[in-house]
Amino acid sequence: MAHSALPSDKVLGMPPFMADFLMGGVSAAVSKTAAAPIERVKLLIQNQDEMIKAGRLDRRYNGIGECFKRTIADEGFVSLWRGNTANVIRYFPTQALNFAFRDKFKKMFGYKKDRDGYAMWMVGNLASGGAAGATAAGIAAYPLDTIRRRMMMTSGEAVKYKSSFDAAKQIIAKNGVRALFNGAGANILRGVAGAGALSIYDQLQVILFGKTFKGE
Repeated sequence: MAHSALPSDKVLGMPPFMADFLMGGVSAAVSKTAAAPIERVKLLIQNQDEMIKAGRLDRRYNGIGECFKRTIADEGFVSLWRGNTANVIRYFPTQALNFAFRDKFKKMFGYKKDRDGYAMWMVGNLASGGAAGATAAGIAAYPLDTIRRRMMMTSGEAVKYKSSFDAAKQIIAKNGVRALFNGAGANILRGVAGAGALSIYDQLQVILFGKTFKGE
């Protein structure tokens, strides 16, 4: 009697797609959490003039060290990670849409290296990667990025958000849903550029090291 075997390419009992997705999420969560204090201090220093004008900060910071010291003294050590939850969560819908839309856009362009030539195939790869990156960056990631920035750019007595959900609720109540997408155009362009860079990296591996990819 024949016995069915699990596919040899499964990782920890999961399809490779799901394993890559989850491992990428864990890696992103660890790296973003580790970098969160530096990211918050950077945003505070970059936007301190605007924060002073808006009454959210009483005086300028005298450097990175002083910004760390004042933030911890005024708000506590844990405040250095304010907005980190939204920053970690946004990875998952972004990557899910990237995976989902990249194949859709690849089929839409439908260029084959043998049939259409290397140049058109390369253009198709760049276009599909850019379109997927733009879709993910513009639709999934940006509202969470807006929430993260709003939370990170509050200091001292001006802190008014209890959580990421509370921040989203207040932003929508005051300015409407569209406020979550203010500035999304620039972020979409960044997503296109980032996806394009990854496509170029793949092609350099083909040209320089002779690497081949499934389906080419």
